Amino acid sequence: MGKEHLARDQEEKVNELHWEIQQWKSNFRFIDDEIMFITHLLDSYIFEPNTPNLFERLQNYKARLKKLKSTKAKLQSQISIQENNLGGMLECTENTSDLEYCNKHEKLQTLVDDCISKFQELKSEIFNYAGGILKKRKPNGH
Repeated sequence: MGKEHLARDQEEKVNELHWEIQQWKSNFRFIDDEIMFITHLLDSYIFEPNTPNLFERLQNYKARLKKLKSTKAKLQSQISIQENNLGGMLECTENTSDLEYCNKHEKLQTLVDDCISKFQELKSEIFNYAGGILKKRKPNGH
């Protein structure tokens, strides 16, 4: 009975970790879409051209987005490795490897959360800035 209980606990833990990994992957897919939109926004010609430091500000945002994309790509690679290693937890009977995996998982969770948080801050900053300098369309003479 004891081994069955441990196996069930381990299976539940693996399922929980797998679910978290799927959430990370899903969040990064949404971020990919948002980055694409923001990039199009920053490359568009919808901003008031006489805005002070417009070019410099847009270049800064683009550079920060590029750095964030690089960080996200590295994390996605680590997530894939972590996901592949997850299957080994069910086969392994040593608690030390489970603990090591869980520690890596928690560290990765912290990095993922940090990346998402930094993206949310950058996105908010860009939208707040862009919202104030969009060209105002004049209505047709109606």
